[in-house]
Amino acid sequence: MNLWDLLRNPLFHIDERETTFRRRGFPSGSPVAQSHLEGIGRSFLRGYHGAVDSGMSKSMTDSLAQVGSEYQGFAYEGAAMGLGLLDALSFGKKFRWKEFVDGPGQPHKYVVHVGLGWVVARLPWLRSRPEKFISNFDPLLKWLVLDGYGFHEGYFHWKKWGPDTGRRPKFEGYASRAFDQGLGRCLWFVSCADAVRAADLIERFEPDRQADLWSGVGLACAYAGKPTAEEVESLMRSAGSHVIHFRQGITFGAEARELAGIPAEHTERTCQIACGMSASEAARLTYTAIPPTVTDSSIVPAYETWRSQIRDLLTEGIPSCL
Repeated sequence: MNLWDLLRNPLFHIDERETTFRRRGFPSGSPVAQSHLEGIGRSFLRGYHGAVDSGMSKSMTDSLAQVGSEYQGFAYEGAAMGLGLLDALSFGKKFRWKEFVDGPGQPHKYVVHVGLGWVVARLPWLRSRPEKFISNFDPLLKWLVLDGYGFHEGYFHWKKWGPDTGRRPKFEGYASRAFDQGLGRCLWFVSCADAVRAADLIERFEPDRQADLWSGVGLACAYAGKPTAEEVESLMRSAGSHVIHFRQGITFGAEARELAGIPAEHTERTCQIACGMSASEAARLTYTAIPPTVTDSSIVPAYETWRSQIRDLLTEGIPSCL
């Protein structure tokens, strides 16, 4: 059996039916929201299967470029998973993912790191020690890999990770927080983009996890969408003392779309309402907050310093640098 045959077996092949709410066991909601969120899943699989079938090739990248701007980032995320799996299972070339993130995937570098988290979730030898796996990656962005791991676990194993199970990630240091940020993004899907339902789910988690969960929901609102103005306002009220974390997540979503050149109406609306600024201004805010020196500290990682600085700037109001 060659590598490509291996990746088509049930362990690695992901059927499109897996992206439906019915298969995932998520409660239905607005038909428009559900259709949109299921479309995101299909776009992810388009990128994933394209990478598995073609590897790091022009045909694969051409296919990604043809995906509409609203869904394109998710296709790149799926391609990152596919290339990461090829690397992890290859005896020869193991630089497909790196070639992707340094090349055509660079404008989507955030979701390309997230997509690698799906590889961690699928391979036991990576899943057992995810902190070691990410140790050689970009010290600022490596935590997005564990964010992707958290999203994957919530999406495919919600009954194991939901708020009523009491289950927590057993990782060292900051890794468990990064996992929860991804789990928070997944809550937007689990709730079918329902503001009241998402807030209720977060409220049922342990208090010390809620800030990171709210950050994940904010990122999902801005990047995946599509909350109405009323839903954004409802989420801000429900977030309470964690609203600054919700807003910080929104700026990350805005930055990811700005860098990739895939603006979306829902991103602009969410930024205007929650942050009092345009999506471009929110993205610029995140650039301003990037630590001048990125160190790989196990106590306060550069990634958390970045997030904290964004929260400080949002608390202070619109900084003059914008």
